[in-house]
Amino acid sequence: MKVIFHEDFYQVYTSDPAAAAGRLEAVVAVIAPEVEFLTSEPASLEDIASVHTEALIETIKGQGLFPIAALAAGGAIQTATLGLTEPCFGLVRPPGHHASSGSCWGFCYFNNMAIALARLKRLGKIHSAYVLDIDLHFGDGTVNILEDKAWVTVHNVTSHTREVYMRRWPKRWSVVRRTSLGFQQALTTMKRTGVGPLPQMTTRRLGVRSGRPLNGATGDALASWKGGTIIRSWVTTCWR
Repeated sequence: MKVIFHEDFYQVYTSDPAAAAGRLEAVVAVIAPEVEFLTSEPASLEDIASVHTEALIETIKGQGLFPIAALAAGGAIQTATLGLTEPCFGLVRPPGHHASSGSCWGFCYFNNMAIALARLKRLGKIHSAYVLDIDLHFGDGTVNILEDKAWVTVHNVTSHTREVYMRRWPKRWSVVRRTSLGFQQALTTMKRTGVGPLPQMTTRRLGVRSGRPLNGATGDALASWKGGTIIRSWVTTCWR
């Protein structure tokens, strides 16, 4: 499987935990023997401006974060485009699901998933899309940008206990048939919620359950990852 990545994602671009040193190094060390890395390229200003306001873009530039944020958005676009023909995964940061059209928070600057899907739709490469966000933090930015689009459905899985969470989110995979799927996940955010960190076995269950419905899907799939840990079973079972 191909993984879109860039060594610039190693840099500590801010003091936020999402940019902490060593997080992506650990991920790359685990998956490197099993994947082929492709170098991420920055998103164009046109693609970013298709979902974000000029004021937000200028704010991000003023903070010195435009290069790394554009690189992450570009990686999502590459993942989405390649995902139309073969399995792929976008290992990018900064994350994006808290970035709305004209504002951002939660370590997010540009909405990578929204930018990627908007480009595919604009170029006529997809007709519909389904975004499944399993981060326990509600992806308000993705909803704010895409909720009024008739061609896309966004679903955030929410729960307050690990057991309910594990029962609830796999049910949403049943819709993955004739649509393009955008999959966002951030497992380590559970440490900052009432659910607590996921044990390795639970993480493995997420990967295994993700692979089953995709095997019967006729649409395309792309994934965007953020967080601090990943295990080999996730990578090998999610996209068969």
